[in-house]
Amino acid sequence: MQAKLINSDGRAVIQLQGRFDFNAHREFRDAVDSAMAGTERELHVDLGGVDYLDSSALGMLLMLRDKAKSNNREVALTHCTGAVKQVLDIANFPKLFRII
Repeated sequence: MQAKLINSDGRAVIQLQGRFDFNAHREFRDAVDSAMAGTERELHVDLGGVDYLDSSALGMLLMLRDKAKSNNREVALTHCTGAVKQVLDIANFPKLFRII
């Protein structure tokens, strides 16, 4: 997986590409740490380029949510489609995250 941090319109956007699974934890954590080092209050995780995610990816998103909350940041998941949206829906993530 590739994770790229972009600052756009006053928000930090972490763009993910490829398989979002346990093997991606270091790259995802590095992108999150970079985003948290900035001043943007809003953080979007762009899942449009993700073709697969598993339970460890869900756990990483939950850790991001907790970290963002403790830093007074808002998190949204964006461009969720297909199998990715299905997994998020099954895990009740729409109740935990703003999904746009």
